[in-house]
Amino acid sequence: MIGVQLDNEIGMLSWVSNSPDLTEHVLEDFAGWLQRKYDAGTLGRRYPFKLDRKEEREQAVRSPREEYAAALLHDLGYYMRHRFAKYVAELRKYAEQSGVTGIPFLVNIHGTGNGRGKTYPIGISQLYESYTQAPGYLSGSDIYFGDLNMDTFQDLYLINGFMDAVHLPDQPLASLEFNCGDGNFGETYGSRYDPSAVDFKTRMCIAQGNRLLNFYLFSGGYNYRMDQKLGDGNDRIAFTGERHGFAAPVGPDGDLNYTYPRMARVNKTVMAVADKLAVMDEERDAVAYGFIPDYYMTEYKYPHSTVMKDIVTNLEANRNAGAWDIMARAMLLAGYRFGSVDVQNKPIDPQQTPVIALPSARYMHAHIQRKLVAYMEAGGGLLLYGEVPLYDMEGAPCTILADAFGVKPTRTLRDGGHYYLSLCAEGWAAPRPEIRAYYAQTFDHGKTQPLLRVYDTREVCAFEAAVGDGKAIVIASAYRCDIPLFRTALERLGAKAELQHDCRDHGIFMTSTATEDGERFLHLLNLDGFDKEIRLYDRGAPLLEGRPFVLSSKDGVMLPLDITYHGVKIVYSTAEIAQVSEDELAFRLTQAEDVIALETDRRIAASDAYSVRQDGSTVYIISKKHAKVDDRLVIRFAS
Repeated sequence: MIGVQLDNEIGMLSWVSNSPDLTEHVLEDFAGWLQRKYDAGTLGRRYPFKLDRKEEREQAVRSPREEYAAALLHDLGYYMRHRFAKYVAELRKYAEQSGVTGIPFLVNIHGTGNGRGKTYPIGISQLYESYTQAPGYLSGSDIYFGDLNMDTFQDLYLINGFMDAVHLPDQPLASLEFNCGDGNFGETYGSRYDPSAVDFKTRMCIAQGNRLLNFYLFSGGYNYRMDQKLGDGNDRIAFTGERHGFAAPVGPDGDLNYTYPRMARVNKTVMAVADKLAVMDEERDAVAYGFIPDYYMTEYKYPHSTVMKDIVTNLEANRNAGAWDIMARAMLLAGYRFGSVDVQNKPIDPQQTPVIALPSARYMHAHIQRKLVAYMEAGGGLLLYGEVPLYDMEGAPCTILADAFGVKPTRTLRDGGHYYLSLCAEGWAAPRPEIRAYYAQTFDHGKTQPLLRVYDTREVCAFEAAVGDGKAIVIASAYRCDIPLFRTALERLGAKAELQHDCRDHGIFMTSTATEDGERFLHLLNLDGFDKEIRLYDRGAPLLEGRPFVLSSKDGVMLPLDITYHGVKIVYSTAEIAQVSEDELAFRLTQAEDVIALETDRRIAASDAYSVRQDGSTVYIISKKHAKVDDRLVIRFAS
């Protein structure tokens, strides 16, 4: 694939420094944008100053007063989305005028940091209008997670889902900066990744539909000195010293570091079946994760504004934190396979998306609250985690959702000092041990069914409510990652996890992909450092004919189900496909005794490496090799 990246991480520097471009030219353009967006009366009520007076405009926007700070917080964010989109379109025009046509124009999205993805949706919020404004654009992520483990695995899954939620139909997922090094960026050996890091991230991205992964940096190099002295301390073309990319799998001198073999293995595995993966989509259960782009439009806030601080602080506390580390993590560990839905800008239909799991803050647009009420009234199920909204996004009272639930929020309790906030379960959530929590939003719960109460005051902080033909389950407190609780809640709303395993230790990520013809891959990751023996089930039926499967520590597998190559149907296999040719199938073994079940009329050549057993139409290949001794098995077919 050939593509042109139009710029790099547009808007990122302004965000991370909280320094929006507020030059004279930009503020003049901003004033014009406001005048086009609002009628004169509305604009006068929002901004009590003269937009056409240069000095007054500059003072009012650069040092806003509290009376219009909330309006400015959002209008400035909306304007910057518009401005970035115009800039990207202009760059594309220059490229096309220079003869660059017929290829995708790439826009890379910034935001991962400190080994997490929680700020990554800020980049989506800033740039999604840039790459969805017309056909021909392709967005790409920057993946700087370090290890993919029990702390972080839900982050990558969620941000892939959020990107997909705002994409146009012809825009597949892609990653333009897929970090593949060992983490030793400062040459201190203080941040070294496990060999599974690239393997796991590659497998998850491929399972979710990524069609492009651009490794960065794959190989290092040298920064030469400039012919003309710069007087900047090193006179080199870059500021990273004599070398760059010393954490890359291929170092500046061509030496391979310890991450290279595992990275090479997963790449060979993916490329061996690339023709199948390229036309597969992730199979999903009847639930989607709700995405509100404006919850992440927090990149600019005036440091002296209490109004802006209150809104941004509450959004930051509720948009991911517990919603990612508790609700999303519990959903994935329970086996749920889910995409995301943009509840702000796109229709939500219970026929297409029966259940939505939604992080919710104290602030939420009135039109989103109305949309969610209509969705439930039409039969949709809503799992809301965080706070029931009390205000719209600019701080005006707005309790549309609360009114639909039939509750009245009363107060917010917080753990602290000598107050040990504790929660007790009741209704279908009971019996459960009393737990500690750091906050709880409480309600006069009306006719709803209480699920959690504050221990000493008996105030309700979680409930189930009927809304029209649908229902909501609201958890307005910091609860624990109780997998059975979230599974029960989702099932009561109408979403069942069809893919299951029986490992009590959890720590397994799993999903599946399929073609329109029913060819499938089962994707499994063991996020922990110990082996796990499991049995797998799909819609209640055992997979692999009920055989126990050992998922090795920190290993990932992509198991074929009903995959056909050259007249050979792989019904299932405990080994993953490593190479395909007309006369051979090569596998990476994973078990002490792997089993490969085939349906074929072709004659299988005898081998000392495996035995062959026929049972009806199925031919079983039983490996005689232990995977930990020799993990390569080649099945040959007689011509």
